[in-house]
Amino acid sequence: MPERVRPLALMLWLLLPSASALAAPADNVRFAAEDWPPFITPTLPGHGLSGTLVSAVYEKLGQSAQVEYFPWKRTMEFGLHHPRYAGFMAVWRTPEREKLCHFSAPIGNTQTVLVFLKDAALQAGSLAELTGMRIGTVAGYSNGEQFDGMARQGLLRAEEGVNDEINLRKLLSKRFPAIVVEKHVLRHLLYNSGRFSKAERERITFSEQAFKERAVHICFKRTAEGLAQQKAYNDAAREIDLAKFEREYWRRIGMDGAAPSEN
Repeated sequence: MPERVRPLALMLWLLLPSASALAAPADNVRFAAEDWPPFITPTLPGHGLSGTLVSAVYEKLGQSAQVEYFPWKRTMEFGLHHPRYAGFMAVWRTPEREKLCHFSAPIGNTQTVLVFLKDAALQAGSLAELTGMRIGTVAGYSNGEQFDGMARQGLLRAEEGVNDEINLRKLLSKRFPAIVVEKHVLRHLLYNSGRFSKAERERITFSEQAFKERAVHICFKRTAEGLAQQKAYNDAAREIDLAKFEREYWRRIGMDGAAPSEN
């Protein structure tokens, strides 16, 4: 898979759709993605769990998967509309996105958690118990149908940030009483990124009781070609045991051990 492309050069390339389409070998399939470790990222082996899984599936099809990275909104725009890309990943299914995507089989399982400080602990067995609370989220991310619906209705005061790391910083400075983040992403940020000290890690805890586990997917374009690509991918993916693949990958990168403590 290619290294990250310089933004200016990439933008110039994207302005030439016919040339880029011609330049892509038929056995290469390109996807747009946001850097979201440990699921999809150029900083981990195989481009993260999801990147490694997608590559393994395409190997069974005699093809190779390539990933190019952008901010989230641009990832969606390029993945949905630019001929250079078959789609984008990794994405949760929502009713709105069903209208835009042909979704692949799962490329990873995720668990959203409510993160807060140990010295200001929260008890939340359900989202209804969080009514009226200010909660940090990431712009453009889905946090499950119930959470998203409550946020739209104003029952939850969801305040959007740029990314999970910035939201964690805001939590540590007590600008939010809580934030939502995916559990593996939280662990990677706190223990593997080198950006948080032991003292900071020890201040943080979480609860997952209010959220259900959700899979992430490839969003193939909602076109006839996208449907054909989705079907070919899903047929090949049936040969891979996702649960076993995940266990082996987390073990490979050292994420099968200690994690942030759950409240």
